[in-house]
Amino acid sequence: MFTGIIQAVGRIARQEPRGGDVRLHIDTADLDLSTTALGDSIAVNGVCLTAVELGAARFAADVSRETLSLTTLGALGQGGAVNLERALTLSTPLGGHLVSGHVDGLGEVLEVGADGRSTRLRIRAPDALARYIAPKGSICIDGTSLTVNRVEGAVFELNIVPHTLEETIIGGYRAGSRVNLEVDLIARYLERLVLGEQAAAPAGEGERITRDFLSRHGFG
Repeated sequence: MFTGIIQAVGRIARQEPRGGDVRLHIDTADLDLSTTALGDSIAVNGVCLTAVELGAARFAADVSRETLSLTTLGALGQGGAVNLERALTLSTPLGGHLVSGHVDGLGEVLEVGADGRSTRLRIRAPDALARYIAPKGSICIDGTSLTVNRVEGAVFELNIVPHTLEETIIGGYRAGSRVNLEVDLIARYLERLVLGEQAAAPAGEGERITRDFLSRHGFG
């Protein structure tokens, strides 16, 4: 588990093909690896990876074809900047929100604009994820815990303060940038709880959550 508070911005040192998979070698900049051991988890642009090699300021992790196809990691070239966060411990301040490091889908940055000293982002999520994104709710973008300001269908807006722009890769976003999205865990589990026995129905046979469904089950 992670908090979505980025601890360092690293860079891809090398991509090493391995039988269809890839071993990523990542320079970690000022990320503290002094207590990191082989097998520990590190989030790279919001993707939970396992350290299989460790150096003073570098680690390597194997990335499967599944992960390469469902995240932005496969598109990163040598020198590409990445958000880094070590897994949280019981003594870690939870400054963001609980993040699993399992990417739900890819979003597309539609617009980057100034908003006072902040930067406003408009991002389109996959239609299947739209129901999990709510105004003032949490969302994880490339591993960064952020608060949603506004939602219009599958498009949502964020305001990024100067500190976040400086300490993450978000400052490099442009219209057309692809980003890893992880929706709030609570929203996903809440959907399963509300579905009740319907959650066990085979794919395509269960009832979808609609206003009528909620009304019939006592929600308003």
